[in-house]
Amino acid sequence: MTNLPGISGIAAYFPAYKVNLRDWCLWTGASWDKTRAVVGNSFRMPGDKEDVYTMAASAALRLIHQYDLDPGEITYIGLGTESSADNSAGAIIIKGMLDEALLACGKPPISRHCEVPEFKHACLGSVYALKSALRYLSFDGKGSKALVISADIAQYERNSSGEPTQGAGAIAMLLESDPRLLGFDLHHAGNSSAYRCLDFRKPMARFTQQTPLPSGHIKDLPLFNGKYSTSCYIDAVMQAALDMFSRLEEQPAEFLKNLSGVFMHRPYQNMPLKGWALIYLLSLARGNAAHQSELAGYCQQANVTPETVIQELKNPGDLLGLVRDNRLDDELLPVTMRVLNAFKQTAAYKENVTDKMKLGITAAADMGNLYTASLPAWLAAGLEEAMETGINLAGSTLLSIGYGSGDAAEVIPVRVVPGWEKAARLMNIKESMATSVDLDQANYETLHDHGRLSCHPANAVSRFEVERIGKTETDRDIAFYHHLTD
Repeated sequence: MTNLPGISGIAAYFPAYKVNLRDWCLWTGASWDKTRAVVGNSFRMPGDKEDVYTMAASAALRLIHQYDLDPGEITYIGLGTESSADNSAGAIIIKGMLDEALLACGKPPISRHCEVPEFKHACLGSVYALKSALRYLSFDGKGSKALVISADIAQYERNSSGEPTQGAGAIAMLLESDPRLLGFDLHHAGNSSAYRCLDFRKPMARFTQQTPLPSGHIKDLPLFNGKYSTSCYIDAVMQAALDMFSRLEEQPAEFLKNLSGVFMHRPYQNMPLKGWALIYLLSLARGNAAHQSELAGYCQQANVTPETVIQELKNPGDLLGLVRDNRLDDELLPVTMRVLNAFKQTAAYKENVTDKMKLGITAAADMGNLYTASLPAWLAAGLEEAMETGINLAGSTLLSIGYGSGDAAEVIPVRVVPGWEKAARLMNIKESMATSVDLDQANYETLHDHGRLSCHPANAVSRFEVERIGKTETDRDIAFYHHLTD
């Protein structure tokens, strides 16, 4: 097996309501070709009786059933989300829902001696939850089982640039000291963090006067700043990569070239491609003479000097200063971006960028923006595709790159365990996406603006729903849940 703790199983839940972005382009007049290339194909929306906790519990219950787990062996449940509906409780709500459903189907509840933390840092929350669980399994929790659940609802105002990058869903992961799917190499992982003020925020004052939706949830519409938010993403993942480079026992560029796959936080389709390509150029700038010669070739095509690019990468600029100076649309790495455009025209770009990120990309284009769940969802889709197409990943290294607005990032090498196919075969990611109802314009706008519809999905799968919202002095605004079966 592996001496690295890691993942032994993955399960997913996606709400049934789907917005086809080709249809959305017809409603809004947006370019379908551009939307498909930059964003993807579709996204999901929660129903009027769903919230982040129902989705999380639905994914976790599927995980328990699909991998035939003994719930009594689960002693850690970590929830990563930025869509919390309660500022006090979090993962314990999910544990309570699971215990009730498990007892109803004749299974024992999850261990009473179970830790139940919630993690929040924008889209990086689930990676922090994952790292906490890995550390737990390496020390006081060694030999037990941990669940890490990523669940979120990404909503943006209609007619905003973020509207096509919405989404909803949950990914549940089983973690063990001796994993059957993936081992996480925290010894060689890298991270970064820096305060960026206006990247992507959700001030509570924006929500306190809202009337809750029928599910009890509030509309969690963020403040974001397009070009500046992109610059924060790029800066964070590159700085985390630099930290990882310092821990490697080999040339960074050679390590990147030998990866079997790369999976990143994916708010929309183009963002990870740009981020990963810049990390690759950074590895060349920090490499030996052969690597710097490769970089010089791309610089020549862009008509810039390698020294200028290397210096820019060493000193990328003060992003927080752009806020102070009201220059949010400035390019973070203007010279390097010219080199990136030249690099895109080469065969090496396909080999080291797009080919590294192709596993699971088709499924990911139909998932939408899942915030904390976007990275694990893409990773799961990639593993399922590799298993179905017979790609031999055993013993190979993948790279997972998480990001949370603010900015913070985590870059973690992941080792594929021999025999991983057996665990991958139980994930059923495609099956979890199969039940869907395409919304027309009127229903989409009603669900988006008011959180309710007159119709409900046909062929709804087993899931949790909000049963009622408390109205008395002792339970006001508290959601009560129940489990629906087929």
